[in-house]
Amino acid sequence: MSLPVPRLGPYPDRPRAYPPGQRPHLPIRPLWVCRACGSPWPCAEARLLLRIEYDDEPVDLAVYLSGLYHEACHDLFRLNPYDGPTPRELFERFVAWGPYRRSIADR
Repeated sequence: MSLPVPRLGPYPDRPRAYPPGQRPHLPIRPLWVCRACGSPWPCAEARLLLRIEYDDEPVDLAVYLSGLYHEACHDLFRLNPYDGPTPRELFERFVAWGPYRRSIADR
């Protein structure tokens, strides 16, 4: 069985490798696991690096993660339509942790 070919959605090219010369924490598509550590992407290191990289542009990070969430839903459903992660689980994994969300106490 061959893996489905990923669509031409947003290209997951962030976060950049840190420190330079190390393997970047980018996803392997269509499995959506981290190239560097093998954890489900975005892994803890990728989340940290994305927050740092997009520190001054939280809306840009939200748009980037939302696009990748859409692509991951498509890829992972095609891989395993019955036992794969739910859209809610993928939303928590890709989008809900973003820095643009404020707690109730901050409002």
